[in-house]
Amino acid sequence: MKGLFRQAAQRMEAAGRLEDGVCDRLCGLEAQQDPGLLRFHGGYPTDTRWTEHLVDIVHPQQGWQVKSSAKEGGAFIQISLHKPELRFGISSYTILSEAEWTQIWTIWEEALSMGIGCRVSAGYGQPQDHTGEILYRTQLKGQGQAAKLIDGTGEFRPNSFRAAIRGHALRIFGGLTGADVAETLVQDLFGGIQGKATVGLLSMAFRDTDLTLSEFGQGSYTQTTYTVEGELLWMLTRDLPEVEKQALTKLVEALTRFAMIFGGFGKSWRRADHRLVYPDYYEQGYKPLIGCHWQWLGKRAQIRDVRVRKLEQVGGFIEEVRQAARDWMHLQHQTPVLDNLANWRESWHPANVQVWGREADELEDCEAVYWLHGPYQEPIPSARIREGSIYRSSLTGQMGQIGRLWHRMYPKVRLVKDPQNPQRPMPLVTRQYFEFLTIFPDQSSESRAFLDFLNNKQRFFVQLWPL
Repeated sequence: MKGLFRQAAQRMEAAGRLEDGVCDRLCGLEAQQDPGLLRFHGGYPTDTRWTEHLVDIVHPQQGWQVKSSAKEGGAFIQISLHKPELRFGISSYTILSEAEWTQIWTIWEEALSMGIGCRVSAGYGQPQDHTGEILYRTQLKGQGQAAKLIDGTGEFRPNSFRAAIRGHALRIFGGLTGADVAETLVQDLFGGIQGKATVGLLSMAFRDTDLTLSEFGQGSYTQTTYTVEGELLWMLTRDLPEVEKQALTKLVEALTRFAMIFGGFGKSWRRADHRLVYPDYYEQGYKPLIGCHWQWLGKRAQIRDVRVRKLEQVGGFIEEVRQAARDWMHLQHQTPVLDNLANWRESWHPANVQVWGREADELEDCEAVYWLHGPYQEPIPSARIREGSIYRSSLTGQMGQIGRLWHRMYPKVRLVKDPQNPQRPMPLVTRQYFEFLTIFPDQSSESRAFLDFLNNKQRFFVQLWPL
C-alpha cells in the first residue's frame, strides 16, 4: 500500500496536482529516518467471493511458442483472488484535518487506479477507471476457446493480449538482432526475471463491455468458449522522455496491429476459427475446437488501426512494424545486426519467414483450411505427380508440437465517404476477407514441397513478404 501511495503522490506532484513536499510529509524520508505521518494497515476481503477460483494452474509458454519445441518447466500452482471486495486501512499518528484526509484518500484512489496486487501489468488487478498515462487504446471483439480452470470450467483471460504482443515483440526483435539483446529489449518493455527482476515499461488492461461464455462440442470434446467485446489499453508504468514515449507508442500500436492481422489472441491463435471457415469439419464427427477469430470494433479502430486494406499493403505494413522496432532499439543504444538473427523457430527475418495471401469473397471462401486437414495436391500417377500433404507435418504441427504455419482470415474494411460529412472517411465492413498464410519453413521434405507448390503449382495465393 505504501509503495503504491508514494508512487501516486510523486506522479501527482510531478504533474502539479499536489504541492511539493506532500509525498515526503505523508510517506517519510528514508535517508532522514523519517517514517512520515501515515501508517498503512493493509487490506482484507469483506465478501466471500475471494474464495472462488482460488487455485489456478499456469504454464510458461514463451519459449514453447516462439523459440523451439522444447517446453520450459511444467505447470505451476497460482493462488488468485477473483474480483474480491477489499477494505483498506490508513491511519496517522497525529491528528489531521478533514481537508488533509480528503487529500489522502484522493491520492489513495489514484494509487488504486493503477491496479493492486501481483501481475497488475498483465491486466490482473486493473480497475475499470485508470488514471495512468495511456499510450494506446483500441476496441476489439473476438471469439475462441476459453482457458480451462482446475474445476473444469472456463474463463476468458485478458492476459492473452499481453502474452501475444510480448511474443510478437520477441519475434520482431529476434529478426533484427541476436537472442540475448532481443530478450533484454522485451524484458525492459514487458518485465521479467531473467538475470534480475525487471518492472516493464508497459502495463496493459482490457475492459470487457460484453462477455459471454458458452459450451461447444459434445462428450469428451465439450469445451468452454467465449465471445467478447471490449477496450484494450496500453499504459506507461513510469515517466519517459518525450522522444522515447512517442517511439514506444508507435511500437505498441504496430505490434497490436501485427497481432490482429496475422493471428489472434488466446488459445489456438495460429488458426482461423474452424466454426466459421470449416463448419463441415465438425459434421464429420466429434472434433476438438480449433482456432479463434478477432476483428476491430467501432469506427475509430476501423479507421485508425486497419493498416491493410489491400493485399499490396501487407509488405509495407510489415516494414513499418520492423522500423518501429529499429527506432526503439536506437533509443536504447542498440544497433540492429541483420546477419545475426536469433536462432529461433519464429524469429521474423526475411530469411526465416514468408507471408502469402489472397482475397476471399466471404468467410467460408477459405482455401488453405482444407490443406491443413487433407492433401493440397491430389496425386496424378499418369503424370508422376505425387500427393502433396502437410497434414501432421512439422509445418502444421500435431499434439505436443507447435507447427510452423499460421492461418488467418482478416476482415476487409474499406474507407468510403461519410454521407453526413463528405470530407471525412467512414469505414465500411465488407463481406470479403484477406486469407493469410505465414510460414516459417524448415528443411523437411514436406516444407520444401509445399513452398514449391505455392510458387509454381497454384493460383490462389501470392507472396506478400519478403518480395
